[in-house]
Amino acid sequence: MASAESGRRAAGSGRLDKYSVLLPTYNERENLPLIVWLLVKSFSESAINYEIIIIDDGSPDGTREVAEQLEKIYGSDRILLRPREKKLGLGTAYIHGIKHATGNYIIIMDADLSHHPKFIPEFIRKQKEGNFDIVSGTRYKGNGGVYGWDLKRKLIRLYRKEVLQKIIESCVSKGYVFQMEVIVRARQLGCTVGEVPISFVDRVYGESKLGGNEIVSFLKGLLTLFATT
Repeated sequence: MASAESGRRAAGSGRLDKYSVLLPTYNERENLPLIVWLLVKSFSESAINYEIIIIDDGSPDGTREVAEQLEKIYGSDRILLRPREKKLGLGTAYIHGIKHATGNYIIIMDADLSHHPKFIPEFIRKQKEGNFDIVSGTRYKGNGGVYGWDLKRKLIRLYRKEVLQKIIESCVSKGYVFQMEVIVRARQLGCTVGEVPISFVDRVYGESKLGGNEIVSFLKGLLTLFATT
């Protein structure tokens, strides 16, 4: 399709790829600092150019205030808070986020720690390897695993920005069904899709399946950042 050809032209032009993470939030005050830290860590270790766009839908628990602090800590060039006044649905959150994205690739994931950002570099490698329009996480291949996962759980996905924009134009869903509709529309449009095996965990702050060393390291780093900002 035309998007794949445009991707090849971009790759040949030597343009530095940039990845925009769309992170919709609603009552994620406790999880947000950790997921952002893990994202920054994963991107930085792999020398990947990125931005994280937090789309908070009027969370009453103080998520927006936490996001504002994270924006100050990491810089507004890396963390972009683009809130909305009330909960308007997951699909419209992505539509809102993509309007502010400056990357040529879009990554969609949850803020609830059900996905580990350590898989993202593998998504990027897979996309480049097959020049895919979309790369999706799956629990059905390779070493992918599932812990307390049900069929409603959303997946990490990486898209060419122009492909996601075209898909969104044809979508009608606004809530959680939006994620499923995106894949259906992508198939209708003939998009190429690669898969990466990943593991999932339930959203439980304080009982996360993330490694203990990661959490301890995160907390130490967070304290240092707050103390020096």
